[in-house]
Amino acid sequence: MPKLIRLYIVNVAIGFALALAFVSMIVFFDVGGLRHLVTGTEMGWLAFLMMVVFNGIVFAGVQFAYAVMSLAAPDDGPKGGLKQHITGELARVKVGAKRR
Repeated sequence: MPKLIRLYIVNVAIGFALALAFVSMIVFFDVGGLRHLVTGTEMGWLAFLMMVVFNGIVFAGVQFAYAVMSLAAPDDGPKGGLKQHITGELARVKVGAKRR
């Protein structure tokens, strides 16, 4: 399996695990009365599953983005571009005055 695919699968799994923990804590601590809503109906498991899936999509995307951005070496600086030096000297600008 290519390294990029493995990186994606591992980080998506981590994101969904974090989402499961997040939603479980929200329901456990009864934030916004969600525990009552989830446990008080017979289709509460579906609401719990939907919260895990939707939060999992967000958490997995953030986790994968963090993993990709952290692949760069910390000593990598900008490559290419114009080398500009700041001298602190004011630039002279010629302005043509209009005569009436």
